[in-house]
Amino acid sequence: MEKLVTAEKLASEAKAVNQALPDPDFWRGRKVLLTGHTGFKGSWLLYWLEAMGADVTGCSLPPEQPSALFPLLHSEGRLSGEIADIRDAQQLTSLVERAQPEIVLHLAAQSLVRRSYADPVGTFATNVTGTNNLLQALAKTGTARAIVVTTTDKVYKNSGDGHRFRENDPLGGEDPYSASKAACEMVVAGWRAHFEDSRCGIATARAGNVIGGGDWAEDRLFPDAVRSWSKGEILSVRRPLATRPWQHVLEPLRGYLVLAERLASGADLAPAYNFGPTEDSATVRDVLTLAACHFGGAGIEYAEILEGPAEAEALALDPSLAASDLAISGLWGLDQTVALTARWYRELLGGRSGRDLCEEDCSTYFEAASRASSGVRR
Repeated sequence: MEKLVTAEKLASEAKAVNQALPDPDFWRGRKVLLTGHTGFKGSWLLYWLEAMGADVTGCSLPPEQPSALFPLLHSEGRLSGEIADIRDAQQLTSLVERAQPEIVLHLAAQSLVRRSYADPVGTFATNVTGTNNLLQALAKTGTARAIVVTTTDKVYKNSGDGHRFRENDPLGGEDPYSASKAACEMVVAGWRAHFEDSRCGIATARAGNVIGGGDWAEDRLFPDAVRSWSKGEILSVRRPLATRPWQHVLEPLRGYLVLAERLASGADLAPAYNFGPTEDSATVRDVLTLAACHFGGAGIEYAEILEGPAEAEALALDPSLAASDLAISGLWGLDQTVALTARWYRELLGGRSGRDLCEEDCSTYFEAASRASSGVRR
């Protein structure tokens, strides 16, 4: 209850200064379907939704790793009846019919670029067919009033020149993951008229690269670094000069929640929004240099030649549309984002509770919103 009161107070303050926060009054008791709730971002989002009193039904595969964030934040009983594969249309439809959701936050995905090269068929089946299955089930049930489908900053046709992508730039994708997410955008576009006729708002959310405590996925920068450094090993980095729009996990989640609220209100919104940092993209090397300062004896070995399958070298987002339409812009810069992420892993490895660490990060984030509300940004 204490967290809920804090969220209400800060939401009220933020409205006055063009810095929106989710409204607990909107979410309290609201029936929400959250797909991908056992994943990294999904676990954080489920925690936030339940803190606001939402009635959440999850839909996901089981957590992949024993060390996953989900069991640190939620009881195993939370999975009862909510383990489902979005590729299975019949199973998914049954779950949606039981949930009767008003708000849908679709995060379930195969989200790893390198895995998409190893399993392109599975990647397209999850990200494209799975999304279509979900929208078909929601159309049949007819209870949804807002649907947010999360894609990625990698949906754009990337020339490699490093310019900030805007929502009306052409879609593309030169690896299976990126292409599948661009195709997911097209699936949503194909269903848009149906849901708008049914008075249900629908939009896609394209988030920049996310870091934060609790991500243990393979081939991701921070998890790989922590795994290496915690064992006293040297981290091998294959693309040190690749640039990405890094942000803390709480930043886009705030955007998803506010976007869903606005869609449910019937606001006239764009079909897609970028959620990313207001500052310039940073290189992999920049992020690791900052991170290493928080881990004693952290060793890094940078590859002299590019290794592995092709990935975009330069990627940047223009988040100005979310700022103007939704009053959503980044609260934390790269230094603080990296410092808080490093602290989370370091203290977890030192024996701290993952749930306590997430609560502390949320409190720090709400305090940042409070300072922004007063016109003070640090």
